[in-house]
Amino acid sequence: MNQNILDSLDQKILHMIANDARKPFLEVARQCNVSGAAIHQRIQRLMKIGVIKGSQFILDPAKIGYGTCAYMGLFLKDPSDFDRVVEQLRCIPEVVECHYTTGNYDMFIKLYARDNAHMLEVIHDKLQPIGLQRTETIISFREALNRQMPIPDVD
Repeated sequence: MNQNILDSLDQKILHMIANDARKPFLEVARQCNVSGAAIHQRIQRLMKIGVIKGSQFILDPAKIGYGTCAYMGLFLKDPSDFDRVVEQLRCIPEVVECHYTTGNYDMFIKLYARDNAHMLEVIHDKLQPIGLQRTETIISFREALNRQMPIPDVD
């Protein structure tokens, strides 16, 4: 997306809400020296053009019972089945991300399981039947970094 659609006020708003999505619009407005209505309109515009994709509470998977995180490279039996496989992956709640990729894998997914036994169950009972030739799994011991993309400076 062309960064020319953002001006300095948009940048300032994005910096504030990316760091704290629960920050009240009136607080953002006060710090930006504009009205609350102006902030509301700006945020609505940023959502409409797709710069802001939404807001959510971020749950800690381990604290709700999902202690195993894995990344998995998928090799499809028939690479033309991408769309069908993605639709089936949407039905597997443990799969939280799916990417089309270059390189060795046809697709790359991120998933969570309660433990290794549950991971094995997900792989054998949910993933293998959707048309996979094979998989390569990488277990994550701990997330070391997770952040938002930096907001580009206005030219």
